[in-house]
Amino acid sequence: MSITKKIYLAAPLFSVAEQEFNKKLENALEDLGFSVFVPQEDSNDTEAAREEMDSNNIFKLNVEAIDACDILVAVLDGGTDVDSGTAWEIGYAYAKEKTVVGIKTDFRTLGPEGLVNLMIEESADDLVTSVKDLLETMKKYS
Repeated sequence: MSITKKIYLAAPLFSVAEQEFNKKLENALEDLGFSVFVPQEDSNDTEAAREEMDSNNIFKLNVEAIDACDILVAVLDGGTDVDSGTAWEIGYAYAKEKTVVGIKTDFRTLGPEGLVNLMIEESADDLVTSVKDLLETMKKYS
């Protein structure tokens, strides 16, 4: 009997396009058998929720979810800089010795040395450049 591994999906979540991409990743990862925590859904990190709920409560829910996860999957898209919240989540997960897998589908890079800032790159156990590659990589963690 295998235990379902938990993923925390660290990603920008402020535009409809970002939210739809996150949902696509959530569904694909769940199809592989993972349980996925998505802040835009599971901690109600939305504009409306921030008005109703204090941001400290959202912060605590997300920290608890990272503490409870086995793997943090981080969306690194957005040009040359990673979303600031996603960068914080990666650093926190790294400090907690969690597995970190980054996905960057945005073809813009920092230059010939790497896909992302070296601190993000060195925090990641794996970096991939497509959803297909992410799903293939995640099979080794299931």
